[in-house]
Amino acid sequence: MSELKNFDRPPEARDIAHHFHGYTDAKRHEEIGPLVIESGQGIYVTDASGKRYIEGLSGLWSVGLGFQEQRLIDAATAQLKRLPFYHNFGHKSHNPAIDLAEQLIGLAHVPMSKVFYTNSGSEANDTVLKMVWYRSNALGKPEKKKVIARNRGYHGVTIASASLTGLPNNHRSFDLPIDRVLHTLAPHYWKEGRDGETEEQFATRCAEELDALIQREGPDTIAAFWAEPVMGAGGVVVPPKTYFEKIQAVLAKYDILFVADEVICGFGRTGEMFGSITYGIKPDVIVLSKQITSSYVPFSAIMMNDRFYQPIAEESHKISTFGHGFTAGGHPLGAAVALENLAIIKERDLVANARDVGAHFRGRLQTLAESPLIGEVRGVGLIAAIELVNDKATKTVKTPGALGGLMNAVMQRNGLISRNMGDAVAFCPPLIITREQADELFEIIARSLRDVEAEAGVA
Repeated sequence: MSELKNFDRPPEARDIAHHFHGYTDAKRHEEIGPLVIESGQGIYVTDASGKRYIEGLSGLWSVGLGFQEQRLIDAATAQLKRLPFYHNFGHKSHNPAIDLAEQLIGLAHVPMSKVFYTNSGSEANDTVLKMVWYRSNALGKPEKKKVIARNRGYHGVTIASASLTGLPNNHRSFDLPIDRVLHTLAPHYWKEGRDGETEEQFATRCAEELDALIQREGPDTIAAFWAEPVMGAGGVVVPPKTYFEKIQAVLAKYDILFVADEVICGFGRTGEMFGSITYGIKPDVIVLSKQITSSYVPFSAIMMNDRFYQPIAEESHKISTFGHGFTAGGHPLGAAVALENLAIIKERDLVANARDVGAHFRGRLQTLAESPLIGEVRGVGLIAAIELVNDKATKTVKTPGALGGLMNAVMQRNGLISRNMGDAVAFCPPLIITREQADELFEIIARSLRDVEAEAGVA
């Protein structure tokens, strides 16, 4: 701390002195400090030095309408003037929460009954797990409490949601996962498929491994299965053909609930309103956050069908309350912004834009596949990734994460902010991106890849 006093207190120094960051090497941060972002406009952000970047990951997969969308700002301002806060405890409500719940139910592609509000995807998944346990008790099945998620899946960072998450660094040193949370095979055909195995055969094997896990644990002990339609933080893993059809058949066989985590995929990202539509998923519960407000306001929601809701409602009546909720759950500011956000997505047909620009962008990314460092190009809609390798034949890297980290750093130097998950580098630009801007994004990626090739000595 004595050394910090020698700084003339620019924001970078004050950040090092006082700000503990998530998903950051804390000791490394003390050495290098932050990139301070000061403003944003459309798909671009600008740092404290005046350098402009394309925000290639929509912040954290979430700023669907881009930065400085005036209609969202106006909706927030108007709501703050009208009713800056109210809660939904004890039979209280307000119009933005009511209107949004009605709209969300109307958007659902399968019959849904109710919406419950939380503040983040982590809180939402945590809440659903509590509801699953509550429901099993209501049904007189206290043994039916185990849940299954997938290796490399991402469902948040609270104690329960981090347990659902299937990434090692979310468990290490946190004493996670908690008991009753199990994991099954990640559906990444390129990485997990066996020699000579087709996509459909791999999907069959994934379903068979799930079935075997259920049998080992006891079908009467498994309550629910969690899945993202497309895995986000696990590396933008697109499911193989027939995967969800076969997984859902297993779940139906054992009367196991399906929880679709649409935190990243929801509201157009896959080229449909929900990723569940893209992959034929018929969930009992849908978890929503991120693009629901374009992250202008922290907000999340849980949609549930009547099969899920009714036992919980009956149990709350027996107890005389449902003993769970959040001060800011369904916050009128977030609900008002979400309503305007959904209106803009519909009016500007941004779901179709994700299909069109996404196909164009992914087509350009495919031209990089001949690079000696590219193992796979994958994606759907307006979400994609490139997987970097040192050896294409064996799909291996010399030092895990090194190539991905280098590519991420070079892209930032060249004016593109994104994120690598190990050696997979993800792209998830705002839904408003145009073809011309997608070309600009691609050119930075291609130039950065050439720079990395040169540094790796394979150019």
